[in-house]
Amino acid sequence: MSSCHEKNQLCAVGPGFWNVRGKFKIFKIVDIETQMSLIHLSNGKFLVVDTVEMDDGLRQEIDQLTNNGENIEALFQLFYEAYPKASYYGTPRHLRRLTDIPWKGDLNDCNVRKIWEPEVELRIPAGAEFVNPQPESSNHFISVFVHHPASRTLHVDDTIMYADKPGILLRLIGFKHGSFAFHPSMKNNGLHPTPEAPYLFRDWMKNMLNDWNFDNICTAHMGVKIGGAHQEITTLLEKAEPLFAKLSEQNKKKNPDGTLPPGNHPNMNVHGDECG
Repeated sequence: MSSCHEKNQLCAVGPGFWNVRGKFKIFKIVDIETQMSLIHLSNGKFLVVDTVEMDDGLRQEIDQLTNNGENIEALFQLFYEAYPKASYYGTPRHLRRLTDIPWKGDLNDCNVRKIWEPEVELRIPAGAEFVNPQPESSNHFISVFVHHPASRTLHVDDTIMYADKPGILLRLIGFKHGSFAFHPSMKNNGLHPTPEAPYLFRDWMKNMLNDWNFDNICTAHMGVKIGGAHQEITTLLEKAEPLFAKLSEQNKKKNPDGTLPPGNHPNMNVHGDECG
């Protein structure tokens, strides 16, 4: 079952977890969507993950839910103008580019990611660059995975895509209703250009699936899957095994020494070194 189709409206995904769908157009015509999630914490506060452009109706819904923003404990990304009293946490990219926001923490910091445990768990995939992705403006393959055990919901951005009722143009390029896929950038600059990178990412995914028993998944592009998501992602990973082998061989031929681009960080978030 899938739901949460309406734009700019709070949609209850599970107990204490809401998702909002927003518009994100490519080529000015194809809406691949973006998202925001709100998580109700046991202290009565709300954790807001990602942001969408708010209209008056959505702002009223959020204000009503959060006592006019007073109960927003922390925000990831860009609601500073609307809710300046909240604490803001961002990726290294956000901290570099959005210098007007008084950031309270960097999500690359393991201690920051642990702030909301065990209620909310955060992890960053291995095998790709999170601190200094290049090109910075377009390489968004790796995102912070946010798991809310109480609602059995996983929030993830570009890394995984879910085609919930794709439009005709998306269907023409291969997206089928109810299908999952890894973001296409995995095939080019999404992963580190080393023979090991595809398998580091695969093994990280396996560990994540073993540790997190989620049932629902909210993806930035292009929808929300309620129920059965864990098995769907398990199947997606299994079917990608030939692709991981192909990418590893390509990297071995192009980059036999396993050299990383300048400023990139090897072996981060691998098993036993999840904090980099």
